[in-house]
Amino acid sequence: MIIVKDLEAYPEVLNVEDIQIILGIGRRQAYQLVSSQQFHSVRIGKRIKILKKVFVNWLYGN
Repeated sequence: MIIVKDLEAYPEVLNVEDIQIILGIGRRQAYQLVSSQQFHSVRIGKRIKILKKVFVNWLYGN
């Protein structure tokens, strides 16, 4: 289980690579998760950004 304290080391705005590391999943799975629109993400050019607060709420089912 991921502890919130561990997530404090990450910036307030995550990228797909951060999500990949946090969840321990592959690159393709991380991109599929983000594109599934289970939580809000923003595309800026070629980069995808996710607010850490939004991701943590999704992660813990809030």
